[in-house]
Amino acid sequence: MRDEDVWLVDEAGELAGSAPRRQVRAQNLHHAATAVLVRNSAGLIYLHQRAADKDWAPSHFDVAAGGILRYGEDPAESAAREVAEELGFTPARLASLGKSVYADEQTRVVEFVYETIWDGPITFADREVVWGDWITLADLAQRLRDPSWPFVPDTRALLSSLGYLG
Repeated sequence: MRDEDVWLVDEAGELAGSAPRRQVRAQNLHHAATAVLVRNSAGLIYLHQRAADKDWAPSHFDVAAGGILRYGEDPAESAAREVAEELGFTPARLASLGKSVYADEQTRVVEFVYETIWDGPITFADREVVWGDWITLADLAQRLRDPSWPFVPDTRALLSSLGYLG
């Protein structure tokens, strides 16, 4: 696991200081991240499975590319970098969907949320993703009705708050 410095957030959800990634994970510190929903022009969303060696939610499914925000990094730049690293393309445009707050016993995060449209090839550039395919929102909603389906909890909450699931 990389031990880069990452952005912490204050109680208002604003960027405020830094800590090493290992410390953020070990102490469940309130930190910042990005989440990018990748859709295609047909309206499908890209579902992928995270690698087994991820430090949070290993082997879980997700529809958001993204990750912890490196200290000093701009959220939109981080979002574009994460998409390029995980899915092998640089988004031409990122539409901001605002912020999402999520907290549980393993992570406390404020996510800068974006959406991008992509019709090109997807490659798993950095091996953080091991499988992926396009899916309809209806099919995604059906899968998410099963609480035992291993889907990352922050994106599950995000999709619900955005009204993506009906």
